[in-house]
Amino acid sequence: MEAFSDMKAPAFVFDFQQIARLVCETAKKEGAVTESDRRVRSYYEQSGASLLWVNRAGVDARADSLLAHLRRVVDVGFSQQAFFVDAIERDLQSLRQLQFTEGDNDINHVAARLDYHLTKACLRYAYGYRYGFINPSRIFNHLDIDEDKKPSPNYVRYRGLFDVDMEQAPADYHLSVISKIQHDSITSYLNTIESQDKFYQRLKGMLKDATNDEQRQRIISNMERTRWRLHHPIPETGKRIIVNLPAYHLYAYGEDSLLDMRIVCGARKTKTPLLTSEIEWMEVNPQWIIPQSILEKDVVRHAGDSAYFARNKYNIFERATNKQMEISEVTGSMLLSGKYRVAQESGDDNSLGRIVFRFKNQFSVFLHYTSTPWVFQRESRSISHGCVRVARPFELANFVLDQPDEWLLDRIRISMGLKAETDRGRQYLRTHQDEEDHKLIGYVPVKPHVPLYIIYFTLWPDESGALQTWPDIYGYDKVILEHLKPYLP
Repeated sequence: MEAFSDMKAPAFVFDFQQIARLVCETAKKEGAVTESDRRVRSYYEQSGASLLWVNRAGVDARADSLLAHLRRVVDVGFSQQAFFVDAIERDLQSLRQLQFTEGDNDINHVAARLDYHLTKACLRYAYGYRYGFINPSRIFNHLDIDEDKKPSPNYVRYRGLFDVDMEQAPADYHLSVISKIQHDSITSYLNTIESQDKFYQRLKGMLKDATNDEQRQRIISNMERTRWRLHHPIPETGKRIIVNLPAYHLYAYGEDSLLDMRIVCGARKTKTPLLTSEIEWMEVNPQWIIPQSILEKDVVRHAGDSAYFARNKYNIFERATNKQMEISEVTGSMLLSGKYRVAQESGDDNSLGRIVFRFKNQFSVFLHYTSTPWVFQRESRSISHGCVRVARPFELANFVLDQPDEWLLDRIRISMGLKAETDRGRQYLRTHQDEEDHKLIGYVPVKPHVPLYIIYFTLWPDESGALQTWPDIYGYDKVILEHLKPYLP
């Protein structure tokens, strides 16, 4: 090789120390817009970080394979510029055709830029296609300030709005992707990470035919929702209940049946949270334990007013002893102390209606009927404090039960004030006709539990399966699009 040393052109020789320094400088200088960007920066800033794409032979076919994926981001509504496609193509051509100039376009600057952009684009792609381009838990749980829990001007607490059991990128995910780049398995990995969900693919196909920006934006925001991978996805068989808030509708799917009904959900100031859970039990003729937030807003100012409490059928109990208190003896400060609970008696006037469907969640929300059924006739039905009111509660009770016998169903009917359907039920009503209220049953377990999904899709099939456009009642499409801005044209 000594004989050929005179032929070596300095302009075409890599200085790997300089390239590493230039990449580090670039990483420190460029802003970190996304979680993946921050990971790239931290990787290149560390001492001794190796180049991932550039070696003594130049840049191999891994870069071309990555570029092929990056060019296709337009198919999901994103900009190639957000993935540095033009810059990568330009520097790749310069390197392979040895087209360099002095200054920022010499061989070392080109190699540094290329390695950095390839890594940054690759991680943006890998994080976004595998786990979603935004983190809904972080975003939606820092959206609405909880004014009821703000003890001082400097203290901010947010209302919980999102508790979906979904996959999150592990802290070392970037290292896993980097390892795949280093070991030449990145291409096969990128081929597997895009969602194969049928609805996602359907939306992706619709995007090609979108005729205006509004349509495109709606499709893009709903596609992002389908990238959030659930640990327990909505099953295609078996019983499951889906509540789509923008549609103001509940869909209860059986093996060969569909029960659908109108719902009422939370107002904009008291939004119904998005969650996954399971219906575990029902309560017929429940008491309503008034939440502390409603207590402070609506009830405390009536402390000591026996007529108000009697009119609303409210009772006050000491929490520690469960002792019922005299209304006139309980002051507003006592109610605010948290040592007392206010409960509304069961019956037709109860705010929960005649039945409530319980499921574990951190928000103290549930499905229930209402004492004001006329609200189901409204077009806009986001008016509750956060719970979901259902228009056909007995049909839903029948749905969640596993092959209930007719007497169990009739006990629920009678307890809800509905007409009996069995001879035994009618006989019971004849022999107890002097009673005002019939409470034959209270707690009803649901076994097996029925999966419940409270979702938010502004494009979603109706009860006939036809895809419909629904209003963005909480403005969540706008929130998603705002956080997707770094990727959009």
